Amino acid sequence: MEKNVGTLDKTIRVLLALVIAAVGYYYQSWWGLIAIVPLLTAFSGYCPAYSPFKISTKKQKD
Repeated sequence: MEKNVGTLDKTIRVLLALVIAAVGYYYQSWWGLIAIVPLLTAFSGYCPAYSPFKISTKKQKD
């Protein structure tokens, strides 16, 4: 599993997860658990949705 999530992408995913979790907590909804998905992809550095399209936001070393 090759990492395909860059630093800026990770930051956005973590912020998005925090917003989703906060909204879920505010409305007392289980939908806030969806925040787990962007957190897992940010911390693992791998996004399965990017793989079929060969997308990578990670900087490539020469």
